[in-house]
Amino acid sequence: MKLALLVAAVDASVGGVLAFGDRGTGKSTTVRALAALLPKMKAVIGCRYGCDPAAERGLCDDCQAKQSHGPLKGHVVPVPVVDLPLGATEDRVVGALDLERALADGVKAFEPGLLARANRGFLYIDEVNLLEDHLVDLLLDVAASGENVVEREGLSVRHPARFVLIGSGNPEEGELRPQLLDRFGLSVEVRTPGELKTRIEVVKRRDAFERDPEGFTAHWKKEDERIRRRIVAARGRIAAVEVSDAALERAAKLCMALGTDGLRGELTLVRAARAVAALEGDKSVGDAHLRRVAAPSLRHRLRRNPLDEAVATTRVERAVQEQFAA
Repeated sequence: MKLALLVAAVDASVGGVLAFGDRGTGKSTTVRALAALLPKMKAVIGCRYGCDPAAERGLCDDCQAKQSHGPLKGHVVPVPVVDLPLGATEDRVVGALDLERALADGVKAFEPGLLARANRGFLYIDEVNLLEDHLVDLLLDVAASGENVVEREGLSVRHPARFVLIGSGNPEEGELRPQLLDRFGLSVEVRTPGELKTRIEVVKRRDAFERDPEGFTAHWKKEDERIRRRIVAARGRIAAVEVSDAALERAAKLCMALGTDGLRGELTLVRAARAVAALEGDKSVGDAHLRRVAAPSLRHRLRRNPLDEAVATTRVERAVQEQFAA
């Protein structure tokens, strides 16, 4: 799960992360900890959507208007990691009429929602498999277009909403709709640790944090900074990472062997492998990188096979052994 989140932090085009697994295994804790690790970003001063001052496209209407009068002024802000609660109303998610200004000044103004806050950042949905259908439909539209369109109460607003979608949940509480499942680039299984040493270490760290949060944070500050530098370095060199025809052939053959629908599997597999290579400082994508991300890239894209009762991850690992041994 940590590797999948680092891959998404390095290359947003991978398409987000879905973490399904046992209760109490730290899924939500891991996602929320990501906010402290992410390098800060530049945003236009006063922009409600956090537009990039160096961008030429994808700006909101206000920033486009300002850009016509000269270069946009920016400042450094934290990358947003926004929680989308299950009980959130549609107005809170997409935005709505600012009632306070409407009543006080008689002005029709737009109050941005959670999608606006998540622009250029991460949108996290805990218990994503329990999300209401109308919100799922809405998220699918925005994720596909990269912008949010709001037309209600006489308002017509369009603003950028590009974010990395992160979801977590317990499969015992229900499955995810196939349309939304397909939108996640990577899918990982999170299981309760089976090793005694690991369980003891988790309990120790959790207890240490609860007794002295500031001291615990200070103790791990250097490690956090090391990971942050690793992400920044990977972002800087990912464009130079070479993906050879041989690597593309490996990825395509693996997807064909597994019978994945469409070409999204190959694209995700190659992008994720390239991000892993960048994280590790390698100049080209090799078999080792493809192996590491094969299961999270493909396990949720498999068709159900009534003749093969093996879980999806096992089927992918089996296919990897067969294809990469050749």
